[in-house]
Amino acid sequence: MDSRETTKRPSCVALLPMKANSERIKGKNFRQFAGKPLFQWILQTLLSLEEIDLVVINTDAREILARHGLQSDGKVIIRDRKPHLCGDCVSMNLVLADDVTNVPADCYVMTHTTNPLLSSRTIQKALAEYQRQLSSSTADSLFAVNRFTSRFYRADGTAVNHDPKNLIRTQDLEPWFEENSNLYVFSAESFEIRQARIGAKPALFETPRLESFDIDDLDGWQLAEIVATQLQKEKAR
Repeated sequence: MDSRETTKRPSCVALLPMKANSERIKGKNFRQFAGKPLFQWILQTLLSLEEIDLVVINTDAREILARHGLQSDGKVIIRDRKPHLCGDCVSMNLVLADDVTNVPADCYVMTHTTNPLLSSRTIQKALAEYQRQLSSSTADSLFAVNRFTSRFYRADGTAVNHDPKNLIRTQDLEPWFEENSNLYVFSAESFEIRQARIGAKPALFETPRLESFDIDDLDGWQLAEIVATQLQKEKAR
C-alpha cells in the first residue's frame, strides 16, 4: 500500500477504476478517442476540479499507464488491483470497497474512463446536490441517471408504464430513470451499510444527455466520438 494513502484524509476522493483488458473493445481504456487516449478525458476533468483532492486509480495496468506518462504523484495515486479483484466477472463494489478501506475520505466520487464527455460543471453540480441533500438528511448517496418519458414494454409485448388503449402524450407519462453509470457520490458510512456505491437512501441526479455516454461497444464508441469531435470544433470557434 502506498504510504500516502494513510498520511492525509482528503475531503473528497475520486475513484477511477481502470483495467488493462476490455471484453468488447480491446484495449478500450487506452485507445485513441477524438485525439487522445480514452482514459485521459475523464482523468483530466477530475484533476481540473478544486473540489477533488485526490484521484485514485485502482488498476492492473500500471505499466500501460506508465507508458502513457502517468504515475502516482501529489494528486494521483495508482493502486495495484489485488489478484482476487481482477477479471471481468468481479463486482465493481468489491473493487471500490478495497479503495474505501485503504484511502479514507469524507466523500467519494466514482466514475469511469468510459464516461469521456462528463463535464467538470456537471460533477460540481452533483457534489453540491449531494452535500445539500446530505446536510438535510434527505439522501445518503447520489447516482447519475437518464430521464425517459417513453412507452416501455416487456419482452412479451405487455406495456410497462402506459395503457396502449389510452394513448396519452409521452411527455405526460410517468418518468422512468435509467442508471447511466456516469457518476456516483457516497461516503464510507453509506457504502458500509449496503457494501455498494448506491446507499440506502440515494438521490437521483440527471446528467445532460450529450454528456451521458457510457461506452460499452463499438457503436457506442463511434457515437460518443462523433459528439466529442463536434464539441471540440464548436469550442475552437
